[in-house]
Amino acid sequence: MQKILKIVLVVLGVFGAILWFQLPDGDAPASEAVNSTPMSLMFMITYLLLGIAVVVSLGYTLKNLFSSGASIKKALTVIVGFAVICIASYALASGTDIDLAEMADSGNPTTEGTVKMIGAALNVFAVLTVIAVGAMVLPGIKRLFSK
Repeated sequence: MQKILKIVLVVLGVFGAILWFQLPDGDAPASEAVNSTPMSLMFMITYLLLGIAVVVSLGYTLKNLFSSGASIKKALTVIVGFAVICIASYALASGTDIDLAEMADSGNPTTEGTVKMIGAALNVFAVLTVIAVGAMVLPGIKRLFSK
């Protein structure tokens, strides 16, 4: 399987290099460059490789997730924690942070619900950022004081 994968990747790499040299020159109009066959084929290769990467990574993730009960329990704990953060962030968000009439006058008609969802997303981002920074800093502080 590994040899077949390497051969396929080498073939796709050579095919991509050939397409690279067939791209229109820099002097060509942008509309011609975008609609060229080599460009379209390069995008197809990119989408194919991206799709393969997503399927393989999702497959390995699910395989490892369902390998033991402890990993399923840990994943459910994280999912429930994320849901709690999202619900709390939505509850704390206010939809009255901005003047809706002024937004409509500037060409951006919004509703109170949209403003509340944006506020909730910002709250989730802030909480997850604090958690991520804490997860990076706390082990270093523990190691500093344990020695």
